[in-house]
Amino acid sequence: MKVLVTGGAGYIGAHGVRQLQRAGYATLVVDNLIYGHLDFAQKSQYLIGDLQDSEFVCSIFEEHDIGAVMHFAAYAYVGESVKEPAKYYRNNVMATLNLLDAMRKYGVRKMVFSSTCATYGEPEEMPIPETHPQRPINPYGRSKLMVEQILHDYDVAYGIKFVSLRYFNAAGADPEGGIGEDHTPETHLIPLLLDVALGRRPFITIYGDDYPTPDGTCIRDYIHVTDLAQAHVLGLKYLEAGGESEVFNLGNGNGFSVKEVHAMAERITGKPIKAVIGERRAGDPARLIGSAEKAKHVLGWRPQLADLESIIRTAWQWHQERFAGRVGTEKPAALPSKSKERDE
Repeated sequence: MKVLVTGGAGYIGAHGVRQLQRAGYATLVVDNLIYGHLDFAQKSQYLIGDLQDSEFVCSIFEEHDIGAVMHFAAYAYVGESVKEPAKYYRNNVMATLNLLDAMRKYGVRKMVFSSTCATYGEPEEMPIPETHPQRPINPYGRSKLMVEQILHDYDVAYGIKFVSLRYFNAAGADPEGGIGEDHTPETHLIPLLLDVALGRRPFITIYGDDYPTPDGTCIRDYIHVTDLAQAHVLGLKYLEAGGESEVFNLGNGNGFSVKEVHAMAERITGKPIKAVIGERRAGDPARLIGSAEKAKHVLGWRPQLADLESIIRTAWQWHQERFAGRVGTEKPAALPSKSKERDE
């Protein structure tokens, strides 16, 4: 039997595929390649198609012996979701319903779902536990919360068991190379800094240096994408062992400020990275840090690349491999804020 990996040609999904293969699972990648990269999926059997096409989704289960699903596929730009909510509800919610209905029809009863800390909305306590109220403040976060609620109902009614993983800021790249961050547009802090180091952008803008934090800049919880992917494999094994449906936060439980990330990027690249201080963005909290104690206790998850140096060093290795020949092709970009882009 194979594990169906939706969105397996994307940044996080491709790392999930790699960890599944290392754990001995056969994989089948499905991606529409709107944001994914075919070269990320070529070590796995793959199909190009869209989950919004219910006939295509059913054909996957008709033609392949699927034992479980890892569901990464989603649109994930918060700003875009505010401008085009219909696009996000169709793709993130309706497409997931197509997938779940096909699972139900063909007797597949296990899903590991890529969720997000954006379902929590504005933080009321820190670090954020799984019991924190879920009050998302944008259509992207609401679409993910809707799927979590649908998963609960499908478990109760149809016996589809799930693990929902709410993660914070995914970063870094597989230490063995070949896959990493390659977004269009790029809005994540670390690749933007590395773009400046490579000469692809002249500078970045830091929005606000007067927050109530030690250095005045926002603090975020970064998690290495390989550790993140490993948690998905552990989630699948948990379900295979008969575990009940559960939700888990994935983060380091420690935050790094924008200035700390900036300084580490300069140290690792050995290059000056110009940053311009701008005004704060509305709705950007000073700190966003998650508690992953539940995942550690229940899943046995132990992040191996939790330090900032490992995160940025692997990202820099990938960034040079992928982009060194594309110098001067990017426009200046501001750092992402909570209102701009998905946290993970």
